[in-house]
Amino acid sequence: MNIVLFGPPGSGKGTQAIKLAEKYEIPHVSTGDILRENLKRQTALGLEAKKYMDRGELVPDGVLIGIIKDRLAQPDCDSGCIFDGYPRTIPQAEVLETILNELGKTLDVVVNIEVPDVEVLKRISGRRMCACGASYHILFNRPEQEGICDLCGCKLYQREDDKETAVLNRLAVYKKQSQPLIEYYRQKGVLVTVDGTAEIQAVFDEISAALDTVPAT
Repeated sequence: MNIVLFGPPGSGKGTQAIKLAEKYEIPHVSTGDILRENLKRQTALGLEAKKYMDRGELVPDGVLIGIIKDRLAQPDCDSGCIFDGYPRTIPQAEVLETILNELGKTLDVVVNIEVPDVEVLKRISGRRMCACGASYHILFNRPEQEGICDLCGCKLYQREDDKETAVLNRLAVYKKQSQPLIEYYRQKGVLVTVDGTAEIQAVFDEISAALDTVPAT
């Protein structure tokens, strides 16, 4: 089964992807992870992508498509995979469909995890990080001492892209890209929408219930 997980930043896509990959025994395919792996192995595609990343530019679709196509051709994707972070635009969706068709595969379902803006803002802007790698949240996972890491005692900080202005900008970009894509997949009859405001396990159960009704391909 080939699945696309779709949702705004802070919707829990990554968490759900990991849980679903374990349940259905298919790989979690994250574009960020793929890029990092290609850079680590210094593949031709990875080195090409690095040219753009070093300049602070987005990796163009032409390069990204090659990396994704290479990943999907690997044996562990024979039974399907879970896409996280791709596609983000209709042109990317069209290319993904072409790649899957060339490999004799289809996109079975697109799971749209819906979370209201106010909840996204609360989730992301409340994050606090530590240089040691620990993470906290001012509402959901507070440190024992406010502003101080439980593990190493260092002062916690807020990432620039977690600040309210940055989050609102990320949401605006997401909406501009996502609304046409949601409609695109709805018209294809593969879109399933779930409530992403529930507890992690409840969201997982709702997604699983929807996936279990998808015919095997």
